[in-house]
Amino acid sequence: MSTAIQKVEAPDAEHLVRVHWADGSESCYPCVWLRDNCQCPDCFLSSAKARRLLFEDLDVDIVAKEVTLTDRKKISITWPDEHTSEYEAEWLKKRCFSEAARAEMREDLFLPERQYWGSDLQLPEIPFEEIMYNDRSAYQWLCTLKKVGIVLLTGAAARQGELVKLGHRIGFLRLTFYGPTWQVQDKADANNVAYTTGKLCFHTDYPVLQHPPGVQFLHCIKQTAAGGESEVVDGFHVSNKLKQQNPQAYQILSSTAVDYTDVGVDYCDFAVQCKQRIIDVDYRGQVVRINYNNATRDTVFDIPAEKVRPFYAALKEFDDLLNSREHKFTYKLKPGDIVTFDNWRVLHGRQSFQSGSEVSRHLEGAYADWDVVMSRLRLLRKRVLNRD
Repeated sequence: MSTAIQKVEAPDAEHLVRVHWADGSESCYPCVWLRDNCQCPDCFLSSAKARRLLFEDLDVDIVAKEVTLTDRKKISITWPDEHTSEYEAEWLKKRCFSEAARAEMREDLFLPERQYWGSDLQLPEIPFEEIMYNDRSAYQWLCTLKKVGIVLLTGAAARQGELVKLGHRIGFLRLTFYGPTWQVQDKADANNVAYTTGKLCFHTDYPVLQHPPGVQFLHCIKQTAAGGESEVVDGFHVSNKLKQQNPQAYQILSSTAVDYTDVGVDYCDFAVQCKQRIIDVDYRGQVVRINYNNATRDTVFDIPAEKVRPFYAALKEFDDLLNSREHKFTYKLKPGDIVTFDNWRVLHGRQSFQSGSEVSRHLEGAYADWDVVMSRLRLLRKRVLNRD
């Protein structure tokens, strides 16, 4: 991609600065955006990489008074108040407003590529020690987690505390009402259905929170001989299937606010309520999060009575697709395994197992937010790619 500038012009009537590149392409930059993003010390605090210019001081109708080109690598703009702004060619090229340039920037910042899967999942595996002490392996782990939605880390010590180390590797863990980490095992008077020996149907964790945890870690410390297999399903893939198969059901699940509740005592006492759509979509209509937990779905349902049965029919069809042999993947964790997965995308479940006089199955769990994970991914990418 050529970043040499051939010519620059600023037609007043268009409120734009038009840049003609040496490769023959052209970019248009609105004057208000250029003034808003002046990089001089008065307008931008470089030590914090943050804007100092106050929005109240910005003229949305501003036009350039004068535009000059220096060595084909930099443009300088003088504004009507005689303030001067300079912009490097490479900086401008990356921020071009063309569809292709914006798509490239989205890819660079957010890694939106997804690899969908069903029962044919080849579960990615990486040794725990490698991701802890090797940046390239850690980068591979987080890239795969973002793209596929699930990665198995192998060879961790079969004791509590390994997830705290993992949290430090990415930044920090997410604290919830169940603590910074939590123990999944059979408990008397369980305050969560996971703390029993029964089957757990496919679910995402914590849709009762306004911002559910983005990533979940489950570390196997002890495994039962019979039963206790783990099951996962790609919720984004299944949502797309539902949209193709029954658009009306998809519309109901992506528009109906479902009540969730969780009341109890653990890390502290709690009484949480929330409304979530089962299938969350973004401004482009793309699925970005599944919010489905049958255990914490409230008895309160704040919709008109005539819409209740159609909702149940839609949810039943979605649930049937989740549980179809074509879509679900079954595996069994071994002591020392840590499964890491996208809690906004991958629904997980568990087959039942027998209770006994002592604990026969013990997993330690923890959460992290996608903001923390993506931050570490970007930092690792910069470090790893700069070595090449």
